[in-house]
Amino acid sequence: MESQLQHQSSPLKASMSAPPIAGFSRRSPAPAAADGRPLTLGKTSKAAFKKEGGSGSGGAMAASASSELKGPKTPDPKTLRRLAQNREAARKSRLRKKAYIQQLETGRIRLAHLEQEIQFTRAQGAFCGAGILSPDAALFNLEYERWQEAHHQVISRLRAAVEEHRPDGELQPHVDEAMSHYGVLMAHKARLVGADPLHLLSGLWKGAVEQCFLWIGGFRPSELIKVVVRHVEPLTEQQLAAVYSAQQAARQEEDALDGGLQALLRSLSDVVSSSDAPSSSQQTPPVMYHPSAAAAMAAASFMGQYGSYSNLQLAMDKLANLAIFLRQADEERMRTLHALRRMLTVRQAARCFVAVDDYFGRLRALALFWTTTRPHPAAG
Repeated sequence: MESQLQHQSSPLKASMSAPPIAGFSRRSPAPAAADGRPLTLGKTSKAAFKKEGGSGSGGAMAASASSELKGPKTPDPKTLRRLAQNREAARKSRLRKKAYIQQLETGRIRLAHLEQEIQFTRAQGAFCGAGILSPDAALFNLEYERWQEAHHQVISRLRAAVEEHRPDGELQPHVDEAMSHYGVLMAHKARLVGADPLHLLSGLWKGAVEQCFLWIGGFRPSELIKVVVRHVEPLTEQQLAAVYSAQQAARQEEDALDGGLQALLRSLSDVVSSSDAPSSSQQTPPVMYHPSAAAAMAAASFMGQYGSYSNLQLAMDKLANLAIFLRQADEERMRTLHALRRMLTVRQAARCFVAVDDYFGRLRALALFWTTTRPHPAAG
């Protein structure tokens, strides 16, 4: 019995001899809940941890929360500078977006105008019996449209340089670019001259109003000089004398080409109006392979009803000679542009090319205005 009592009391002694738990003394009783029951050790340790942590990390969190309630801190200069840079970048981005939208709208309007002009030109060509273009002529029309777009950009850069009053050293490359770009157009025309000179001479690749001022497939050099002089004044006496001499030389060349072209057309008219009776062997021309061979045979047969096949060949040869006059006219145009470039200063030459582009632009605008706004007669 005694041994059993000793055995039962040994655990109690061991527990009494164990070291006290942190936060509790041996004399203090275990904390009790609100209903009087003692709390468990886990809950007591959590409460003690919260109580002890009030002066540690919990205190820091409380301090930060209280500081947030008081209001945001004033940003440092580095943050303010970064925010200002972000606002400036956003403002520039909005301006670029606005400019891009305006550029797209301008391009859309120009494209609509070009489409209207092309449709009218096609309708006019079909009405005149020239609705079907040769492949060379169709390619030239496409090249001419692309040239106009590129030339507009070239002159826009030149115009901006003139309006910003840049020095002559900065104007010079823009003037040279404008001058060389006219040479690109002459190269396009030179490729078509040998294949289809009539397309250049007819002027169907230009607007309706421009065709009224067409001279052998392009502008008249003497008239161009007159337009330029109005926009580059004042000129010195030496410059005026040089301009007058260039204008006189251009007129003489124009008169010579006009006389030669008229003589060629009269000769062509004589050949076509010849009353030579065709022989039976000459009525049917030899068969030639051509993509439009059927149309060529029909035209030759129709021509054969009114003249010999030799007359037809002679007329074809005379038409081919039109290429000579077209080449000489383009050469005179380039000579005039080079002469103006030499006799004018860099700034005057820049204003010269801007004035020339404005002149042709107004002619195109007038042609578009004429075709889209003129009243049409009522049907019936």
